[in-house]
Amino acid sequence: MAVYRLGYQRYQGALTSQRTRLFVLPRFAWQRLMQQRLVVIIFAIASFWPVACAVFVYLSNHSELLQGAGPNVLRLLKIDGGFFVVFMNAQSVFAIILSAFAGPSLIAPDLANGALPLYFSRPLSRPEYIVSRLLVLAGVLSPVTWIPGLLLVFVQSGMAGWPWFGENRRLGAGVYLGFLLWILLVSLVALASSAYVKWRVVAGALVLGIFFVLAGAAEITNAVLRVEWARAANPARAMNQIWCSLLGADPIPGPGAGTCFIVLAAMAAILLAVLQRKLRPVEVVS
Repeated sequence: MAVYRLGYQRYQGALTSQRTRLFVLPRFAWQRLMQQRLVVIIFAIASFWPVACAVFVYLSNHSELLQGAGPNVLRLLKIDGGFFVVFMNAQSVFAIILSAFAGPSLIAPDLANGALPLYFSRPLSRPEYIVSRLLVLAGVLSPVTWIPGLLLVFVQSGMAGWPWFGENRRLGAGVYLGFLLWILLVSLVALASSAYVKWRVVAGALVLGIFFVLAGAAEITNAVLRVEWARAANPARAMNQIWCSLLGADPIPGPGAGTCFIVLAAMAAILLAVLQRKLRPVEVVS
């Protein structure tokens, strides 16, 4: 039978669930990102610090190996909230670098090639599109953030005994929740930069610039006005204050964790507003 004689019929096969559809875009994006050599190199470099921290955990539980080092050195071999804050600060830098390389390739090509009408003509809404792109960055950043952090908690629990885990269970929850907040903030910055600038290189530089510019502006404001509240506008410093609160570590001078959380929530709301404004499949120009 000729093709033109065949009428169009509705698809009668099995339909994927609404939740499964969100993973269609991340699945192909993860494959594309892992084919980039520079991303793989950053992953390899980001694994050095967790390995060094694991060695530190081992030495802290086998202090007999360092008996000749002196009491001051042995006193530093302590696994507490301060240890994990230092670990999270170091890994947060790699999260920023990874987002600067991975984030610009998620939305900018769709805007440059006019692909949004194709996406939104499917059963995919604008919030679902944003969530799917967030899942891409969450999958990329998790192996360098909360996954090695929880592994360190489990390694310490296995060596020190489960009573240690019962007494310090807030450390595991703090590492997990703290890194999730950081991944959300960094991902929103990367997606907003990718949506605002269509050139990948410029968008990646914008991701790095946002964190460094805000940090510099906060310190200049503090120095000029002789205040401390401006440090809440520094995303890295504000998140560090939240981590200290979650892990029970000594906080740094400046605004409290509650104030820092409010400021970071306002930043996230602004970034979401930018995404909502730029992700429009059709725009009427008068």
